[in-house]
Amino acid sequence: QVQLVESGGGLVQAGGSLRLSCLASGRSFSTFSMGWFRQAPGKERAFVAGISGTGRIAYAESVKGRFTISRDNAKNTVYLQTNSLTPEDTAVYYCGAKKDYSGTVYYTRTYEYTDWGQGTQVTVSS
Repeated sequence: QVQLVESGGGLVQAGGSLRLSCLASGRSFSTFSMGWFRQAPGKERAFVAGISGTGRIAYAESVKGRFTISRDNAKNTVYLQTNSLTPEDTAVYYCGAKKDYSGTVYYTRTYEYTDWGQGTQVTVSS
């Protein structure tokens, strides 16, 4: 089990950028596959990006070319750089973790993750 704390959300104008961070507690961070999801009002939580322990990456089609996921295993932190934001990106962004000893797997489905942070609000104004 791991505890996750997201930060970096806020209010930004369309076209702007934000860098979200997710700090994980505990040891062996590199053995966790990490992911970013988002949930807009009235909608289900949706996959945004995932990264394996060794850095294999996947993105949702809606964010490809605009968002970048990365991790720093020495700092127990995963990041989501969000660029060219639009009002459709407005949501609460959540960080998830799933144990993966292989280090090679990323997960794209909400139910696959075992631990979640409390979320950070991203609001994009037009």
